Amino acid sequence: MTFLVGRRTLLSVLAVGCAGFMAAVPARAAQSAKAFIQTFGDQLVTIVNSPVSLAEKKQKVLPLVQQNVDIDGIGRYCLGRYWKVATPEQKSRYLSLFHQVLVNAITDKLGEYRGVSFTIGGVSKNGDDDAVDATLVRPQQPPATMQWIVGYQSGSPKVVDVIGEGASLRLTQRNDYSAFVARNGGSVDTLLKALQKQLDHHTQAATNN
Repeated sequence: MTFLVGRRTLLSVLAVGCAGFMAAVPARAAQSAKAFIQTFGDQLVTIVNSPVSLAEKKQKVLPLVQQNVDIDGIGRYCLGRYWKVATPEQKSRYLSLFHQVLVNAITDKLGEYRGVSFTIGGVSKNGDDDAVDATLVRPQQPPATMQWIVGYQSGSPKVVDVIGEGASLRLTQRNDYSAFVARNGGSVDTLLKALQKQLDHHTQAATNN
């Protein structure tokens, strides 16, 4: 089973980067989405480029992720059709585990990048959401381009997905989770145990280091 850590994670896509037509989006919405991603991206890049320790970077990134990323929404989407059959207790446990797995996946990438910068491009529609184009520049590497998908379900802008190299982060993860649960007889508990095991391994590895 491939979890968030095994793929290009959200920070790989967010802090590592994120051509639409502005006419496709109302000016106010486009400006709001662009300003939101510009601010969030600037904050992430500042932390990534800072000379502080990796532990300090993780502490600074955590509240940014919780504030600007719709973790619960992404988690529900990734569980797919199994969200409807999960019990309230399973849903609560799953979201708690998903938060930890996602945040670990993001913060674990912090040590990999230095001297990054990015520029914001146009905004287009992605269903009911806005897709903000961005290009990330990394030393001695080709520019990375992608789209940050911004939703407004909660009344304020939140990152709900990232599309890089033509692939949706949350759709890829949803396919992984669904396939895993299906291979295990449709048992949500099996997924919860696997997520907990992943977190336990992460904690042990961090302790050993």
